[in-house]
Amino acid sequence: MDLPEPIRRRLGDFSRTVFVDQNRIQPSAEEHADFLNQNKDVVSSLPLQMSLYFNMWFFPFWWISEVVMLQLKYPALADYYKFILITILILMTLIEAIRLYLGNVGNLQEKLFNEAVLIQPLERGVHIILALFIFAEALFGFVALRAMVRHTESRFHLRQFDGVQDLRT
Repeated sequence: MDLPEPIRRRLGDFSRTVFVDQNRIQPSAEEHADFLNQNKDVVSSLPLQMSLYFNMWFFPFWWISEVVMLQLKYPALADYYKFILITILILMTLIEAIRLYLGNVGNLQEKLFNEAVLIQPLERGVHIILALFIFAEALFGFVALRAMVRHTESRFHLRQFDGVQDLRT
């Protein structure tokens, strides 16, 4: 069964914006002239596009493994942990899907910011400050988490020797 022509055309346009069209070896003379007349440098990042592409394929496997692990430990969790984990899974799913889509569109079409939204100077300033806070929190959170893991690890190793003193006496 063939798809209707409008749907097929939209899917084709979408796939050409997300993935490189492998069938075209060289642009037509008209497309080449249009590109040169635009005076636009292409600055999209191949490493970024590759990581986004592979992440799009990895994301469903991550999601399935998270759902399976949640299902396995769900009966043993307290109610508030159940709520927290399900909320985090839903938010992560939405955020990751939107992030991957916007990353692909932004990199391939070189559209990082839409100036038609009329970003005001105050908005730009508070968004920059918020981004700095988020970056600092992620960095300090990583450092704190690493310190907690090291502390727990040392307590674990010290507990192994608790019974040794009892054996000597």
